[in-house]
Amino acid sequence: MQLPPQRWADLTRRPQSIRYHLAGVFLAFFLLVCVLGTFSIWRLSNFNRQSADVAEVWLPTTRVLGDLNNYTSDFRAIEGGNLLSAAAADTAAAEQQMAELDRSIAQAERGFEKIPHDAAENELYDRFKARWNDYRKIVNQMLVLSRGDRKAEAIAIYSGTSRAAYNAASDTLGQLTDQAVASAQAASDRLAVAYQYAFWLIVLAVAVAAILVVAALIHISRSISAPLLQLAGRMRRLARNDTDIDIPETGRLDEIGEMASATVVFRNNAIELMRSQRVLARQAAMLAEQLAQEQRLALLQRNFVSMASHEFRTPLTVIDGHARRLIKMKDAVAPGEIGERAGKVRSAVLRLTHLIDNLLNSSRLVDGGAAHYFHPDAFDVMALLQEVCQLHREMVPGAQLVERIATAPVRMVGDPKLLFQTFSNLLSNAIKYSPDGGVIEVGAESVAEEVVVAITDHGIGIPIADLDRLFERYHRGSNVSGIVGTGVGLYLVKMAVDLHGGRVEVTSKEGEGSRFVIRLPRKPATSIAPAAAAEAPSIADSSDPSQPALTRADE
Repeated sequence: MQLPPQRWADLTRRPQSIRYHLAGVFLAFFLLVCVLGTFSIWRLSNFNRQSADVAEVWLPTTRVLGDLNNYTSDFRAIEGGNLLSAAAADTAAAEQQMAELDRSIAQAERGFEKIPHDAAENELYDRFKARWNDYRKIVNQMLVLSRGDRKAEAIAIYSGTSRAAYNAASDTLGQLTDQAVASAQAASDRLAVAYQYAFWLIVLAVAVAAILVVAALIHISRSISAPLLQLAGRMRRLARNDTDIDIPETGRLDEIGEMASATVVFRNNAIELMRSQRVLARQAAMLAEQLAQEQRLALLQRNFVSMASHEFRTPLTVIDGHARRLIKMKDAVAPGEIGERAGKVRSAVLRLTHLIDNLLNSSRLVDGGAAHYFHPDAFDVMALLQEVCQLHREMVPGAQLVERIATAPVRMVGDPKLLFQTFSNLLSNAIKYSPDGGVIEVGAESVAEEVVVAITDHGIGIPIADLDRLFERYHRGSNVSGIVGTGVGLYLVKMAVDLHGGRVEVTSKEGEGSRFVIRLPRKPATSIAPAAAAEAPSIADSSDPSQPALTRADE
């Protein structure tokens, strides 16, 4: 039966699991401890053998040989005392002491014989024992002579052969003692050397074990602890939405590799989540912008209704009133009064026509295509300004317009329809935002290669906070509440001036009036119109017969 790939991968990963890895390390530690313990025991056993040799051989040997030396020297002294004693009791006591010393010497000899010795020591011991036996035979002969009242012969033997035999045995015992002491010292030296050797070997073994332990700890730190800490750090960075990280441990075939793979999945999910959040944020921004646009359109609609109810009703009321008056007085009205009332009707019609043209043209300028509408041509800009002023005098007879326009014609290249609309919007604003009347100055002159048009009023002025947003679409000043308007007039002015490659300058102070200066090149570069048309708001194609043409008021 063939195993699934995932199952086979799990089986192949198991031998390299961290728990097997750590088990191997701890098993190595255990084996190291066992080896170190075995080695220490071996060296200690060797030291113990050396110690046992000293304790069980050389110390007893030295003690036995010391006893033999003491017993033999005491025996010689008692032997002399026996010869000097005169009383029988003293002689018996001396012999009794000699018998006890014989037993002690024999016991010491048996103790020496039980201790293992080398051949040289055994040879010296055998020689001592043989010479002591010879000495004891001579002593026994001397004791027989002493008991038979032959003291002189006994003393002669004591001073002669007995002394020689005792000296020979004593010298041999001395040699054996020296040999035993030398061997004991050698054994003691070997014990010290064995201790030093065992000590340094154990220290070396402990040092090697410490090095191996440190190496194992470094290995564990590098292969397990450090990767885990790195993964933890990367997880913390992911928690802070920092997805610009690399995860290099994914190739490991253990739990750390599994954790690294899971971290990769988590990182990818975090990236997808952040991408989704950005998309949602963009969509929310688009929805907010669309909502704001809808709100602006709703505001425009309300403004349009308000303006229509006021601006359209006023001229229509004038027209209706004069028409009713003429109907009532059709048989008795004087010709001069007819002309006066007809003029007022015509002024109201002009005002209404201009208002309708403004609304239609503004809609076409904002919503149409600028590239199809901008048609520059040569014309007299001074005559155009005079027509604009005349139109507004007829629409608002009470307006105080002061013209400072050059009498000589000044020709320039531009679109007269757009510029007529531009100057008309500025002049209309000057009249509208001067509710208490006041002089409105219209100046125009040619300076170098520019035409400079200035329109100055003494009305309500513009607040400083609104100057930066003055030419934004749908933006109106904060001090025009109660004055009808759509907020697109100055936007269209800026657009038309940009299309001609010119610029608009504004100086104003709230409550004192405003001054708008338009600077237009008389012969703009050929590249200005297309570039400006591409960047400016779109304008409708005036060639469409279904749309009203953007013209001045028809007289």
